[in-house]
Amino acid sequence: MTVLGIIADDFTGATDVATMLRRSKHQVAVVIEDGDLPAEQLSRLDAVVIALKTRTAPLDEAVTSSRNALQRLRAWGATRYYVKYCSTFDSTPRGNIGPILDALCNDLGVTRCIAVPSLPANGRTVYQGHLFVGSELLEDSSMRDHPLTPMTESKVASLLQAQSTHPVGEISLPTVRQGPARLRQVLAASTDRYVVIDAIDDTDLRTIAAATAGDTLVSGGSGLALGMSGPGTLNDSWTPPPSGRGAILCGSVSRASLAQVAHVSKTQPVRQVDISTALADPEGTAVRLALWVSDQPAGSTPVICAARSLRDVRQHVDGTEVAPAVEQVMALLARKLLTHGITALVVAGGETSGAVVRELGIGVLHIGPELAPGVCWSTAEVEKRPIALALKSGNFGHEDFFSTAWESLA
Repeated sequence: MTVLGIIADDFTGATDVATMLRRSKHQVAVVIEDGDLPAEQLSRLDAVVIALKTRTAPLDEAVTSSRNALQRLRAWGATRYYVKYCSTFDSTPRGNIGPILDALCNDLGVTRCIAVPSLPANGRTVYQGHLFVGSELLEDSSMRDHPLTPMTESKVASLLQAQSTHPVGEISLPTVRQGPARLRQVLAASTDRYVVIDAIDDTDLRTIAAATAGDTLVSGGSGLALGMSGPGTLNDSWTPPPSGRGAILCGSVSRASLAQVAHVSKTQPVRQVDISTALADPEGTAVRLALWVSDQPAGSTPVICAARSLRDVRQHVDGTEVAPAVEQVMALLARKLLTHGITALVVAGGETSGAVVRELGIGVLHIGPELAPGVCWSTAEVEKRPIALALKSGNFGHEDFFSTAWESLA
């Protein structure tokens, strides 16, 4: 069986693209970093996503991890490859998207690779080469103040050119709207290593996917996967774990996540992580939070969050970075909750999701129903027990996401 191999730069991004591939009728699984994929499972798949944590990793580490992932996908029978990065092109000026693409192009002997970050379903579009978040240019959106990857430039070609020594070109929307054959012709005539392509709706993404169906390597956000048709009707054998309690761990402090916390707090118990105790005693903090969750009324879905409003957001306390401490507490808490009868977790925030999945020692995620564009339920085994996980990018999902996500597990 021909396998599409995807390399994702964080864990929520991996489930994001897997969700889109499942929607386009692929049998897909997510392998966490160096997780094992048994031959019996591989035989049922036509797409495999390897989830890495390379978005903000040191450059050399990010490139090495991506090259190793490529070799693993080759060994599993992949013949086409897809580098998945965030739809807001999150990256520092020195990397890591450009250097990763450079390395993989060299390893594969590829002379051209498209760059398509658009995800219209979540308001990410590229028009005249500029990346928009809703109606705002990327540089004018809340991403401008991102603590790890502040995005102060909207022109995707400029962002990518700063990270690579190879030329970066652009193809505008009118060419895309002329259809796959014309777009394929224009791409074939290009002498640029990378080509940023405009896309403002899903039809544009399907046109781009059709025009590049023969390309060995493509890159973009998860939207590009919508146009990559799978081999046939999805054989949906996914089942949720046995019924049990659920909980929400929200490490994200994005505007969307804060609005989701505010909405769910109207009906569910919410407790905020105390930053001082998290920094001083992460283990003890996780123990106390787990006990608090256990004490909540039966039938409730307790929420643990890093912040409830923008006023609560703090990047440093006495010179110590806050985010890693919160991620550690959330990860330790996730493990403890599994011993308190929790069988399903919604985890919000890319770094938080990565910390939780690593702490639980998960090797493979089996992709289930879509909850919102770019978000799905998945199942995994932890110490031979099945659990359900929904890993959510901080900016994804409607305001009521934390309340409605559980309907698919009923």
